[in-house]
Amino acid sequence: MKPLYERLRDVPQVGRVTWLGLRPEHGAAIVPLEEVELVTGRGAQGDIAARSKAGHGRQVTLLQEEHLPVLAGLTGAIEVRPEQLRRNVLVAGINLLALVKLRFAVGEAVLEGSGHCAPCAKMDALLGPGGFQAVRGHGGITARVLSGAVVRIGDPVRVLNDD
Repeated sequence: MKPLYERLRDVPQVGRVTWLGLRPEHGAAIVPLEEVELVTGRGAQGDIAARSKAGHGRQVTLLQEEHLPVLAGLTGAIEVRPEQLRRNVLVAGINLLALVKLRFAVGEAVLEGSGHCAPCAKMDALLGPGGFQAVRGHGGITARVLSGAVVRIGDPVRVLNDD
């Protein structure tokens, strides 16, 4: 049996990008896009987070598509749309929580999972009463951009092994 540290790094699934969006200003509506440029050490070009201090851990936010129906169930909504969660990249087919502390590729860009993405205060307004609590544990992850590139809907998401 493999030791735990090896099992944590072994993520054979390959996901895919299913939605992209930017937050142009604090509090502004999310702008959905077909592609976005991820800039090394900054984040998504045009996103408010990319104008923050270089090198911080919340350069890009990623959300698990499979969690949208869960959030709808927890809030009583008919559906929850990705722009309501205010994240940059929606991903399907790979467990994003497994990517925290790992290097992974999103298309040609290389990211490093930096932590869990906590819900913001807007969740109750966007998802209804209890929205903030519903998103806890389902808010996705944050990541640093180690090597930038243009990312497009449909691009693969996969762990990069250091071997």
